[in-house]
Amino acid sequence: MIVTTNRLCRLLLLLFGLIVFGPVHGQVIKSDWKLVWSDEFQGDGQPDENWWSFSGRKSADWACYCSDDLQNAELINGMLHLRGTPNTNTADTIPYRTGCISTKGKFSFRYGKVEVRARLGKGQGSWPAIWLMPEKSVYGSWPRSGEIDIVEQLNFDTIVYQTVHTEYVDVLKQKDNPKYFSTASFKPEEFNVFSLEWYPDRLDFFVNGSQTFSYPKVDGLGVAQWPFDQQFYIILDQALGGSWAGPVNSDHLPVEMQVDWVRVYQKANENTFLRNNKQ
Repeated sequence: MIVTTNRLCRLLLLLFGLIVFGPVHGQVIKSDWKLVWSDEFQGDGQPDENWWSFSGRKSADWACYCSDDLQNAELINGMLHLRGTPNTNTADTIPYRTGCISTKGKFSFRYGKVEVRARLGKGQGSWPAIWLMPEKSVYGSWPRSGEIDIVEQLNFDTIVYQTVHTEYVDVLKQKDNPKYFSTASFKPEEFNVFSLEWYPDRLDFFVNGSQTFSYPKVDGLGVAQWPFDQQFYIILDQALGGSWAGPVNSDHLPVEMQVDWVRVYQKANENTFLRNNKQ
């Protein structure tokens, strides 16, 4: 009876402590976010073709060296490697090749939480990025239908950039009300978790669980300021050069961004994601 009483007392003390002081360290706290899509990049070889496509070469700075070569975008031991490399193909006149993949036409979503665990590359001219673009240009060509840059990093910078692009920001040049970008510290050489929480009235940005800034929807400014009510897809790329990152130092190549996983969550009452273009 004494042993039983002691156990009962300890249990009551434990319950009292949880009520008064909250959960103990390491306890799992229930969240209202529900995982709706992820890629853990298991195995080796080409990224899963059910979800990812090579972005293809385009005239934009970030895409002018994009390659569909596995050397630039491949899975190795359960990790995605996106590389910027010298171009050794003499039949192709570009100086570099870069890894660029997206879920366009295969997975897109509206509202929710995106988390990406990644280690960013570095070098003069290096420009890794994790970002979202509209599945359809409902409000017009860039930037009128929006762009959400979850993270970008340049060269050897020890900060990252998180940015929103809209007609209001890039055409009308309204860049202070509200603020459209932020810089944040991160852990160079290490894996970091870069996140976005996308609501009908704001975009909240995070690095390693700490909020860095928020971009709100402003009443009365319309879609020029807030085109973020449509489906967006995910882009991962390790770009080189361009007007922002500057000239590439070939001695610093190859550079690479490693991505451990990408995860998308939504609230229980939201069901606005697409899988292989099926609602």
